Amino acid sequence: MSAARIALRGDLLDFVAAPARADRDSPAVRFRPGHWLLIEGNTIVGAQLAGPDVTWRRIDHAGKLVLPGFIDTHVHSAQLDVIGSWGAQLLDWLETYTFPAEHRMVDPVLAQQGSRLFLDALLAHGSTSAVVFPTVHKASVDALFEGALERGMRLIAGKVLMDRHAPKTLCDDIDDVDGAERDCHELIERWHGRGRLAYAVTPRFAPTSSDAQLAMAGRLLASRDGLYMQTHVAENPDEVRWVAELFPKARSYLDVYERHGLLNQRSVLAHGIWLDAADRARLHTLGAQIAFCPSSNLFLGSGLFGWAATEDAGVGISLASDVGGGTSLSMQRTLADGYKVQALAGTKLSAWALLHAATRGAAQALGLSHEIGSLEGGTVADLCVWDWAGSAVARRRQQVARDLHEKVFAWITLGDERDLVETWVAGVRRHRRDGVR
Repeated sequence: MSAARIALRGDLLDFVAAPARADRDSPAVRFRPGHWLLIEGNTIVGAQLAGPDVTWRRIDHAGKLVLPGFIDTHVHSAQLDVIGSWGAQLLDWLETYTFPAEHRMVDPVLAQQGSRLFLDALLAHGSTSAVVFPTVHKASVDALFEGALERGMRLIAGKVLMDRHAPKTLCDDIDDVDGAERDCHELIERWHGRGRLAYAVTPRFAPTSSDAQLAMAGRLLASRDGLYMQTHVAENPDEVRWVAELFPKARSYLDVYERHGLLNQRSVLAHGIWLDAADRARLHTLGAQIAFCPSSNLFLGSGLFGWAATEDAGVGISLASDVGGGTSLSMQRTLADGYKVQALAGTKLSAWALLHAATRGAAQALGLSHEIGSLEGGTVADLCVWDWAGSAVARRRQQVARDLHEKVFAWITLGDERDLVETWVAGVRRHRRDGVR
């Protein structure tokens, strides 16, 4: 049976290289208005201006924006229940909101329901790939991977590791020192490399893992090719001081992870606000990336991430919603908050720098640019169709925009998930806005 052949018309926008952070007229931008994107099976095979022949099923979205699906590089699947909770910084936030919400995922039925809601919400916000924290419970990992497999999504996730400084009900059993490692090996065997899934070794953050558990995580990371590592680093000043007390031999918070073999080119570290030049040099040498979480950083009052210093050090930067510290799964809102944070920090980012960090740049940082992050022939057909404007004000702003950069920047800052028309994952339409035919 031959693969389905779909031709989808719209204004195609993606990147062929990394744009300079303040360049409005970057040659890295590829814009093909009114083109047909050709999809055969689950793969993009090309794009053309002329309409395809009758062997292709035509879907005409002329006048709408077509982008690669967003890649959210740091988000918590069990924290939808705590979005928008009032009045806490990081450490209080964990105790007051996060840990109680995550405890509920011990129930396999609730874990399955929560994972389905979370994955469908990602798709309804235009994110087709994600790097995800579930919880310490195997049931939450199984439910998340099962749901992503059903939807054909590219997902990176793993059992959260904690054995101290957290509620006992969320800690790995310190009396069963091999239990967490055994659980991780079982999950890796069941899910890593299945469909479009990959396993990430996932210590929550240094304070909630003992030296022994961090060492185990390092062994686990080295045990199999293609595993990722995800964690948090240097998000909040109180957290950084706590890490210094807990790990007095480490030069820095980041050094705690390096000492335990947890930093390589597949390491995704959320936040990185309070790193120094030596830390950034190590990240560059080791190939690890920072997931910038501007909405969460603003909401929790954590600080202003140093994009310019990080990028100038040669470290990869991607964008992440960090729900539930972040207040929306919308990557448009995340990009807009990223611009505001960097403006406060003295760095002006172009629309291209922001958008690249949530598409092709994120894919490159994850080693997945051959598969996701662009509309290049040969990549998987993960893409979204968007209205350029949803409200009367946004439509007027598009009408008077002087150039493409101005149009896209207005789309980022004035738009959100309500502008999303359709989401496609691996050549299959997985979300359609109500009323769209």
